[in-house]
Amino acid sequence: MTTLRPEDLAILMGGTTPHAVLDVRERAAYERGHIYWTTSLPRRLLETRLPGLVTATTTAIVLVDEDGSVADLAGPTLAAMGYSSVRALEGGLAAWRAAGRPTVQGLNVPSKVFGERALHEWKTPQVSCPDLAQRIASGEDMVIVDSRTPEEYHRGCIPGSVSMPGGELVLRIGELVKRPDQRIIVHCGGRTRSYIGAESLRRMGLPNPIIALENGTMGWLLAGLELERGAERWAPAPTSRGRAVAAEVAKRVAQTDGLRGINAAELRAMQARQEDENLYVFDVRTTEEYAAGHVAGAVWAPGGQAVQAIDDYLAVRGAQIVFVCDDGSRAALSTAWYKRLGFPRIAYLEGGLPAWQAAGGALESGHPIPAPWGLEATRREVAAVTPGDLGGAVVISVDPSDVYLKAHVPGAAWICRSRLERKIGAVVPEGSQALVVTCADGVQSAFAAATLARLGYAKARVLAGGVRAWQAAGRPIETGPTRLADETDDVVLKPYERGRAAMEAYLRWEEALDHEGRSPHTLLPGASATR
Repeated sequence: MTTLRPEDLAILMGGTTPHAVLDVRERAAYERGHIYWTTSLPRRLLETRLPGLVTATTTAIVLVDEDGSVADLAGPTLAAMGYSSVRALEGGLAAWRAAGRPTVQGLNVPSKVFGERALHEWKTPQVSCPDLAQRIASGEDMVIVDSRTPEEYHRGCIPGSVSMPGGELVLRIGELVKRPDQRIIVHCGGRTRSYIGAESLRRMGLPNPIIALENGTMGWLLAGLELERGAERWAPAPTSRGRAVAAEVAKRVAQTDGLRGINAAELRAMQARQEDENLYVFDVRTTEEYAAGHVAGAVWAPGGQAVQAIDDYLAVRGAQIVFVCDDGSRAALSTAWYKRLGFPRIAYLEGGLPAWQAAGGALESGHPIPAPWGLEATRREVAAVTPGDLGGAVVISVDPSDVYLKAHVPGAAWICRSRLERKIGAVVPEGSQALVVTCADGVQSAFAAATLARLGYAKARVLAGGVRAWQAAGRPIETGPTRLADETDDVVLKPYERGRAAMEAYLRWEEALDHEGRSPHTLLPGASATR
């Protein structure tokens, strides 16, 4: 695999050529420091996620890791998948830093930077957590909406708030607001979705005071206040009046922002070219609406999350992006946010799903999960054993580490699949030893067993059906970190899962990202500079 020097990568990322820069390390390593606007795609997830992230196999792809070692392991997989223009960053991030180039820390940094810029440029009104608590205690009549996902809301929300994910605010807020002087408070877990949600509502031109909760639920906890747990005040169904208002807002925004709407025929033409020109089709409706029926191949990306976690949804800079909903209004508003984010090739499907259906467009239902690339061929390569046929084999688990902690075959050693070739020798030093590879469902373990066979482990087998089949057969399981043979850097806990100090550090980091025009190359407190 050829390499690209740091200065040449900087030129590529600053230009207009469609490209993807994939950081193939694990998520925690990526969080500790990465190149701005790169996509986290751990090597172990290439077969699962890459076909959807890079649809055109001729796309210029650059693989990044710390020193080039994981990129070298990933390169052959991309070549086998048919990607023809793949290079690695010469010397990895170590060389990038040595050349005086910056890295950033954290996850979803482009989204966080944008949220802070929204706050400072549009002067989003804010209320502190203690102030809001006093207003709630005094019985003030106001509407509090939680712009996160329903799952996050259910785990813990501001007392009395209603779940209304960011992409649904404009469509559904009218069902809650009763008077023009009623305050509307928007909150999330931290900062970004509060500001983006508040600004979405401000674009509606409502007479109501619209205010973002400063620091969200983390700020609430840090103020010594209690969250409401298990709330189930779900967003009300939109009425015909709410839909009419949303459509009018979307029409005005589309005209003001110069948004591009496309018809079904244009979208079908884009789909026909997606193996040569990268295409993302994002359905921004609720999970229930998406599951009931969506454009075939569209990815579920509810509006608020599509803005909150941009780099989780797309990897190719310069790709064509199309947003879809039921009537075009929510899709148009998502398109408006992406235009403000600076994406050049964005559009929404005019008339939404009904127009697509009327034109004979193909539909899918449910939440389909594409089969990982090469899975069936890989399964034919490796021998499988049943739960009762392990014998005296060494057992290796390649599950995510948090899944391993919850349940694994007794005695199984855990290795991150991304580094399997580098770590296996410490657990199974002899290629002649019998070993069985496991994971929850037998998918990642099949790829891992094939890798070990190519590495010379002739007796590498896979546990058919994985740990689920093991449990279904009535076999005992083991829990906890019983035999970790690798660093558990594949899972990143949320700040609120790490404790008070982590929440405080996270909020300071987020606030500093673009405060008073500072560069986004800002580090978490206590981290060493990487310039």
